[in-house]
Amino acid sequence: MSQPVILVTGSNGQLGTVIQSLSALYPQYQFAFPGRDELPIDHPEKLQLYFKNHAPAFCINCAAYTAVDKAETDQDTAMRINGTAVGDLAAVCKLYHTKLIHISTDYVFDGNATLPYKEDHVTSPVNYYGETKLKGEELCLQNNADSIIVRTSWVYSEYGNNFVKTMMRLMKEKERLNVVNDQMGSPTYAADLAGAILMMIDEAVKDHTRWAPGIYHYSNEGVISWYDFAAAIKNLVKTDCIISPVPTSAYPTAAKRPAYSVMDKKKIQSVFNTSLVQWQSSLTRCISHLQTQ
Repeated sequence: MSQPVILVTGSNGQLGTVIQSLSALYPQYQFAFPGRDELPIDHPEKLQLYFKNHAPAFCINCAAYTAVDKAETDQDTAMRINGTAVGDLAAVCKLYHTKLIHISTDYVFDGNATLPYKEDHVTSPVNYYGETKLKGEELCLQNNADSIIVRTSWVYSEYGNNFVKTMMRLMKEKERLNVVNDQMGSPTYAADLAGAILMMIDEAVKDHTRWAPGIYHYSNEGVISWYDFAAAIKNLVKTDCIISPVPTSAYPTAAKRPAYSVMDKKKIQSVFNTSLVQWQSSLTRCISHLQTQ
């Protein structure tokens, strides 16, 4: 019997790169990591042709327009990639009997809650990026009800641009840094997220009844502010840079950010028996990898 093929779109982004690095741990699968030139998800005819030629068993959609502030002005591109293209991908996956896992975001919520957001909480994005990601979720389930959507938050890794790498660089360059302390959330180490997704697929291959469509929330455990996150990074890299907490109002951005984007993760734990890692231990792992690179 041939090995199931796992297609990873957006394979050069943070999560896609991490899945590439973990793929060797799953020799029972054949992975496909096409670049944007080979598989641009916002070109429906190229999508169709790729699936016709490769017929993957699973697709993990990591492709996304992630420039949150730029999305406010580059609205057409953001909506095409995060919204329309996700709907097209979901439809093609349904046509070729490919199981789809689509990655979404905490930014679909307004940030006004005081308790962690459950999957069925009313959505109301506060910026255009969040609107495009919400549209992608809606089109995904509309075109392919058998899909799984995983919302995540504050993703970082050893790859690409992210808060942890930016802070480490700035702490070397500057004596002082101001970081907002009134936006609360949970960081997600991309390696933990990738491991959880691959485990979901592995379970479904072993027992097809374990595939459970719907929306799930995933992040590391713990609730912190961006300032708390920066302070933890400072302690781990042992720098003298002074980190000062400031309100969001002191750091204006083109796109508004949700003040509270903590997500309830009980559903993914109960349905897939997913274990969650405390954010501190994951951050320690990531920084130790970055320091030995």
